[in-house]
Amino acid sequence: MKNILIIHGHPVRDNTFVDCLKDAYINAAKTAGASIREIVLRDLSFEINFKEGYRGNQQLEPDLVNAQNDITWADHLVFFYPNWWGTYPAILKGFIDRTFLPGFAFKYREGRTDHDQLLLGKTARLVVTMDSPKWYYYLVQHAPGHFAMRKGLLNFCGIKPVYISTIGLIRSAKQSQRDKWVAQMKKFGRKMI
Repeated sequence: MKNILIIHGHPVRDNTFVDCLKDAYINAAKTAGASIREIVLRDLSFEINFKEGYRGNQQLEPDLVNAQNDITWADHLVFFYPNWWGTYPAILKGFIDRTFLPGFAFKYREGRTDHDQLLLGKTARLVVTMDSPKWYYYLVQHAPGHFAMRKGLLNFCGIKPVYISTIGLIRSAKQSQRDKWVAQMKKFGRKMI
């Protein structure tokens, strides 16, 4: 059995296509025998701004302590969120800044430029919806959000491999295309990847 943590990073409440994709993944993973926990960022109570930086003076709210416990529990993390301005919504960035902290996700080595990765042995998937064509995001914008999440966050903390599902162009997609994306999420859920 695999422990899968869903991190739902869409700030809009209900009826988004991200919700459809997430629900399809969860239902298929549960049917396949996975144990699922879910964090819905918009429902958490925490200061989104990392006001103290890495000085370590900003106390974690209970919801973030619980989130760290869920991340520790998980074998596989699946992030669902929209691409906004090339990356991700502010609530997801704030959650990352406040949760993936030194001593939890990584540890600096005294007097050295390298670090210890404290989340080794975990894998992840990013499910990212967008209103621009995939080719434009990759060829023109160079996929900055994907790079930041995969290399700047997850690989930095030891989480690999990181699979990425880029879902777009949402705005003008016909129902038949949306059904294909939902079917793809069911497939990933069944495989627990």
